[in-house]
Amino acid sequence: MSDDSAELARGDTRHEEPAREPLPTPQLQQTAASRFLQVELELNAHLRRLAFSLPVRHVYNPLEYAWDPHRCYVDKFCRAGQSVLFLGMNPGPFGMAQTGVPFGEVRSVVDWLKVTGEVGHPHNEHPKRRITGLACTQKEVSGSRFWGFFRKLCGEPDLFFKHCFVHNLCPLIFISASGKNLTPPELPAAEREALLALCDIALCQAVEALGVTMVIGVGRVAEQRARRALSAAGVTVRVEGIMHPSPRNPLANKGWEEVAKAKLSELGVLSLLSNV
Repeated sequence: MSDDSAELARGDTRHEEPAREPLPTPQLQQTAASRFLQVELELNAHLRRLAFSLPVRHVYNPLEYAWDPHRCYVDKFCRAGQSVLFLGMNPGPFGMAQTGVPFGEVRSVVDWLKVTGEVGHPHNEHPKRRITGLACTQKEVSGSRFWGFFRKLCGEPDLFFKHCFVHNLCPLIFISASGKNLTPPELPAAEREALLALCDIALCQAVEALGVTMVIGVGRVAEQRARRALSAAGVTVRVEGIMHPSPRNPLANKGWEEVAKAKLSELGVLSLLSNV
C-alpha cells in the first residue's frame, strides 16, 4: 500500500488543489479587489498544507476550482469606499460550492449578480456532492433568502455593493463518507482550530484591505469568531450580527427577512440600502 493509500485508509484527507498563479505585484496596489484577491490566494496556499481526519473524507475549495466566477464576483463588486462586510462561515453544498460566490445560490448569482465563469471540479469529488457549477439546479435556501432579501430591498446590485460586500470566513466545504455536509464546529478540535487560526488571520487582512468599519456576522458562529479574531489582532472595527437564514433555524423559517430588516435598521445599515 502506498503512503497516500495508507493515509486515506486512516481517514486522513489532505486538501489538494492545483496551485493558482499569484497576481502580478504591480496590479495588487491598484484596487480593493486586487488586494482582497491576494489575501485569498495566500490563504489558499496555507490551506493546502492542512490535513483532515474522520469524519471528513472530502474537502472542496471553490476558491480553487471555481476561481473564475469568484474572481468575476470580486472584480465586479469589491470596491473602495464600502463600509460594511457581511461575513458567513463557510460554503454551502449548493451555493458557494457550486458558484464561488458567498451565499451563492445559482439563480441569484446568474440572474441578479450576473456573475459568469467556468467552474471545474474539486479533487476527490463525492458521488453525492457533484459540482455542476452555474448549471446546478438544486436550490440553496440560505443563499436564496440572503440575496433575495437584498434584491427586494435594493433593486439593483450596485446599490447594495456601493456600501457592502459579502465574504466567508472559511472557503472550504467538508463532506463525510455518506455525503453529509460538515460545518467547521463539527471538525476534530485541533484540526478546527488550526483551520480557523489561518482563516482568522486572512479575515483581519481582508478587513484592513477593504477598509470597512463594520463586520456583520451572518449567524452567531461567524459573529463570535469575527469578534474574537479582530479584537485579538487589534483591528478597530465594529462587529455585529444578524440571524442566519438557514432552513435548519426554526426562527429563520418563521420570517427571516423581517428579523434581518429590523436588525439592519437598528444597526443603521438599512437606510443605506433602500431604493425608495
